[in-house]
Amino acid sequence: MKTAILLCVVALHAATPEWTILNSGVTQRLRGVSAVNERVAWASGAGGVILRTNDGGTTWRRLTVAGAETLDFRDVDAVDERTAYVLSIGPGESSRIYKTKDAGDTWQLQFKNTDPKAFYDAMTFSTPSRGIAFSDSVDGKFVLLLTSDGGSTWKRQEVTGALPGEGAFAASGTNIAVQGKKDVWIGTTAGRVLRSSDGGTSWSISTTGLAASPSAGIFSVAFRDKLHGIVVGGDYKAEGVAGDNAAITADGGKTWTLVRGLGGFRSVATWLNNNLLAAVGPSGTDISRDAGKTWTPVPGPGFHTFSAPRRGRIGFGAGERGLLGRLRW
Repeated sequence: MKTAILLCVVALHAATPEWTILNSGVTQRLRGVSAVNERVAWASGAGGVILRTNDGGTTWRRLTVAGAETLDFRDVDAVDERTAYVLSIGPGESSRIYKTKDAGDTWQLQFKNTDPKAFYDAMTFSTPSRGIAFSDSVDGKFVLLLTSDGGSTWKRQEVTGALPGEGAFAASGTNIAVQGKKDVWIGTTAGRVLRSSDGGTSWSISTTGLAASPSAGIFSVAFRDKLHGIVVGGDYKAEGVAGDNAAITADGGKTWTLVRGLGGFRSVATWLNNNLLAAVGPSGTDISRDAGKTWTPVPGPGFHTFSAPRRGRIGFGAGERGLLGRLRW
């Protein structure tokens, strides 16, 4: 009996999420992070900063992209241990995409924006070859970039139906979600979700109920499978306000249900396993064990973004002044 009780206590302790602060070696704001597995992860941010660890976050190597020292890399997407894409934000030519295939030793400029009205916010990849990037709307149309050849070519696509000024918040690199090769969802500043079931050829739009303003809307969208997903956000100027900052769907994003319980504004949501969810923001972290219906706060600092591999029990957060953390659950 004593052994059984001890095992239960150990299992309960192991299941309690816990943050460990890591030494990044930089002081720039970090808003991009991508975990390949429990050992290899990438992070990115202001001042052209790109970091990579191959020992679970114990040490981080700073990588250099020639000519990108002033860029703000708001998103990094690693497709394997040695291959990653980074996206910088800003109007006109400040929006760029670079790729490395040798763990960051060298980088190739794949895309440089030439539209002065476009402002690219985030990107994601469904396979090492198939990717999508999203810009704020231009003249009433959403602007996307699609690649099916690993970024060698990017095809611009325009989607009608954008509200005036509608776009995305370039806050965590997670306002685009994919499942398989066909299903794509994009969360917008207007609290709406664009969804495609044919790889981005055609799109429909649904409302979530999240409040929208110049500083509020959807900041992150994540899907467990083709049907079950979540959006999180709120007002980044009111980080501690716990209002209707999340909504969940069970029909692929056609309809959404608002849920309460988050500790405040959250800039990223990530599925940790089938029912376990993490919602992270500058003011803290919340965990849901029932697919987003109820939430429990996790002690520790706040981060702008978070990423966890599909398999494992470790994820990485990135935030202000070079802050990096490792979450174990």
